[in-house]
Amino acid sequence: MLWLQTQKIIIVVAGAFLNALGMNLFLIPANIYSSGVAGIAQLLSKVLSDHTPIHVSMGLLLLLLNIPVAILGWMKVGRSFTVYSFLSVALSSLFLELIPVKQVSHDILLNAVFGGVIVAAGVGITLKWGASTGGLDIIAMVLSRLKDKPIGPYMFVLNSIIIVTAGFLYGAEKALYTLVFLYTSTRVVDAIHTRHAKLTAFIITKKADEMKKAIHAKLVRGITMIQGKGAFTNESREIMMIVITRYELFDLERIIKDVDPKAFTNIIQTTGVYGFFRRE
Repeated sequence: MLWLQTQKIIIVVAGAFLNALGMNLFLIPANIYSSGVAGIAQLLSKVLSDHTPIHVSMGLLLLLLNIPVAILGWMKVGRSFTVYSFLSVALSSLFLELIPVKQVSHDILLNAVFGGVIVAAGVGITLKWGASTGGLDIIAMVLSRLKDKPIGPYMFVLNSIIIVTAGFLYGAEKALYTLVFLYTSTRVVDAIHTRHAKLTAFIITKKADEMKKAIHAKLVRGITMIQGKGAFTNESREIMMIVITRYELFDLERIIKDVDPKAFTNIIQTTGVYGFFRRE
């Protein structure tokens, strides 16, 4: 368990570093705006510097804006997830202060694409290991749980506000290249992690009772037990069906690996859930 937590912290540190690297070397020098709370912090820092005598660094604003979000996440999403997510935010803020802002390329399109790839790589590996980079991820999760709807529309609306504001203040071209960044980063995150909000896992194992206890100890999810038989061996097997959110995938994978490494698991997209689905 200690080694697993150490690995997770290492991944969170690496993700935060990549996030800050993409911002300071590609997005900030080109005035291309990130998504989520990072984009809000970047835009607010730019507006304050350009239109007032006040200068507040993006790293500090990112940390301050995420404090109320972390409190909300602690209350509504989950403590472990929120702790690692806020650690990611704090480290990103630190790296944003330590890494110098330097323009690697004068081509704005290259900045949008490479910035998107690097930032998304940091976000993707963080999500894959059961945390997030904070901000709108947590807000969208809370909003989606209120009505049990996909988080995509909420993320789209919140990011659209950033894009429209950037276009209004600094020209349509900046807004369009921000869209290029968003498209690139979204595709990379999808490739590393998964874009599906809910997933269904079918687990075929000889250790169904142990698996059930381990899952219930970690995840607050119902499990449906199905009797199965191998077509080739004619051996009886228990098939466990469980619906989870994408943020719980990391924990489920670790449970299966610990209890029965030989279990056959099929993870599929869930387009909709009707009936009771626990949201806490």
